[in-house]
Parts: sequence; structure tokens; C-alpha cells
Amino acid sequence: MRRVGFIGLGNMGGPMCGHLVAAGYDVTAFDVNPDAVSRLVDAGARAARSVADCAAGVEALITMLPAPPQVEAVWLGDGGAVAALEPGSVAIDMSTSSTAVGARVVAAASERGVDVLDAPVAGQSIGAKAGTLAIYVGGDEAVFERVRPLLEVMGDPARIFHLGPNGAGYTVKLLLNLTWFIQAVATGEVLTMGVRAGVPLDKLHGALVGSPANSNFLERDVRMVLDDGDYDEAFPMRLVTKDLGLAVDLAREVGVPVELTALVEQIHRRARTLYGDDAGEISAVRLYEDLSGVTLRLGET
Repeated sequence: MRRVGFIGLGNMGGPMCGHLVAAGYDVTAFDVNPDAVSRLVDAGARAARSVADCAAGVEALITMLPAPPQVEAVWLGDGGAVAALEPGSVAIDMSTSSTAVGARVVAAASERGVDVLDAPVAGQSIGAKAGTLAIYVGGDEAVFERVRPLLEVMGDPARIFHLGPNGAGYTVKLLLNLTWFIQAVATGEVLTMGVRAGVPLDKLHGALVGSPANSNFLERDVRMVLDDGDYDEAFPMRLVTKDLGLAVDLAREVGVPVELTALVEQIHRRARTLYGDDAGEISAVRLYEDLSGVTLRLGET
């Protein structure tokens, strides 16, 4: 499998596509932003004129798109990818999307003899640039094994998981994002409360990291805020609230009551309202800083 199409060349997709080019794959690239396409052409990709052009003649087509409406439009809309793919090719959506849209893509693709995988990723833009993403795959295991070499170029081979049938990748990605966003709210509450109570931030943070309550967010991710005041604008709040909305929708579909999830979604929507659509994904911590009058910065007195 050498001929690959890639659609969606933003903060995540651009570096991911670049790794495939650097690994020697024959890559055709498309994005609505011509500058993003130009950067990949400079790296060695061929520019596609449209979605259908990007899908024509490839053995695998990868998409990395902002939300379910874009996923559905690219795969199933007028001039969409499914209609342009050849039988025997593989459609791989690496976006964080919904199982409902994914099911419609699978149904349309199966009529053309095209295999489908959902393969969303985790690891932020830094992982996309480093080629160390975790990848969560749903779909036929034999198809997964066919495309594993492609995935290993973009992700950490030890963190590429085949999770079950189509939809399993989307589900796990929504759940891990939900857990992360819950931890962002919890960390914002705990740190501001502790500092307001008089505990120095460095001692409070160190004690929590060394405790049974430690988490990857508490130990590593929140350090962007604590060290540099960086709320990570590479993943904006409009996508945070999109993912949380999808998690609430999933809970409704499977009949699970999720009071905590609903509250966490509303807290992030409040942060988005205050700081804007493009505010960084850790803006929930900023919300608690502002509500409590505390600035969480290590090294500041």
C-alpha cells in the first residue's frame, strides 16, 4: 500500500500527512486552505483539486476533519470521497466524530466494496508533529492490519489500539477526551482552592502528584498553565465543546445517566463564552483562576 490520499491539513492533519510524505508514500493532499496544501506540496505531496480528486486512484484515503458535519460532507456529500474511491481501497477517518455519521459512511462504502476504519487520535499537536500519537481504531481487524504500517508512521506503535468493530474507535476517543476534560475542571477547582487556603502552589502540586490522586493531566498537561500561562490554543474551545456535546449524545444513545458529564460540558461552555471560540483547551482552569482571583503560576510569589 503506497498510494495514499489525505484530506484535512490543519494543526493535526498537516504534520500527520507530512510524516507519510517523509516516509516515502505517494501522497495526494487536499484542504480548503490552499496555504496548507502548499506546505505539503513543498514537502513532496501532490496537490489535489478536490475531495474526489484526492480520493481517485489511492489505496487508502485518510481524513482529519474538525467535526461530524465536515466528516459527513467530505465522505458522503456531492463530489464526496466514497463515490470516488476504488473497490478494495480503505477509508480511514481519524477525526473525532460521531458513531452515527460513521455508520452512514460504512453503509455507503460497503456498497462500493470499500473498507472503513474509524481511527481517531490523541496526543495534541505536539504528538502530531513528533509522530507519537495514540490511535484508537474501530473496524475489521484484517483491514486494520493492512493499514497498520501507515498508522505507525503517524503514531506510537505501542499505542495503536484495535478496539473492536466500526464505531469503537470513535467511542473510546470520546470517552478519553471526556475523562481529560473532567480532570481539567477538577484540577482547576483543587488547585485554586488549595492556594486560596494558603498552601503554596509548588508544594500543593508536588503533594498531589505524589499522591494516589495523581493523573497524567495533573502531573504533565496542566504544567503548560503552571509554567508558562499557556492554555493550549492549538486545540480551541469550539472543538472542546463539540467533543463534550458528542459525549453527551453518546450517553443518551446508550441510555446512561451522566450528570457529571453534563455539568462538565456546561462549565466548558461557560469558559468558551467568556474567552471565545479560539481560547485554549485548558481554559476551564483559567475560569477557576478568574473566579477565585488566583493566578496559578509556579515560581511566582
